[in-house]
Amino acid sequence: MTIRVVVLVSGSGTLLQALIDAIADGEVDAQVVGVVSDQPTAHALARAYAAGIPTAIHPLRKGADREAWDAELAEIVSGFAPDLVASAGFMKLLGNSFLARFGGLTINTHPALLPSFPGMHGPRDALAHGVKVSGATVFLVDSGVDTGKILAQGAVDVLADDTVESLHERIKVVERRLLVETVRSWNIRMRND
Repeated sequence: MTIRVVVLVSGSGTLLQALIDAIADGEVDAQVVGVVSDQPTAHALARAYAAGIPTAIHPLRKGADREAWDAELAEIVSGFAPDLVASAGFMKLLGNSFLARFGGLTINTHPALLPSFPGMHGPRDALAHGVKVSGATVFLVDSGVDTGKILAQGAVDVLADDTVESLHERIKVVERRLLVETVRSWNIRMRND
């Protein structure tokens, strides 16, 4: 059974590309049926265009009604009829309207070993606290900030000469692998249900 995945993006799209490549290589029985970005200039959109994936752009304008934006996002995603939503570098919190439709069907990646270092600056916070091991997490999105059920994790050693950037780059490699593995596991679970 091929699962239908919508990917939410804000930036370069390396997580999206990892999923596109894994599907093309036959590693995952899935189809990315839509890519939705809150950033009109996100490079992830170019990756989607190159792969022939339909896209939608839904920016949150300064001063706009956040709840209305969230409800509109849910409508846009619903139009793609996904089995799974993957928040992959999407830099907006998903609100009540979205979670009412897609709660339990939305995963997110995070560049730290949750529950440690939630929020926007996982690698920076890990370095500031002097941890020797950081990593990446894929979790089920809930109404909290990076508080949902953990689905997969991978560790990354923190090196003595690491900068935020060097640590984050190594974490991204693990993040991409975990996203692909989680989508594959989701497919297997759906097939067995």
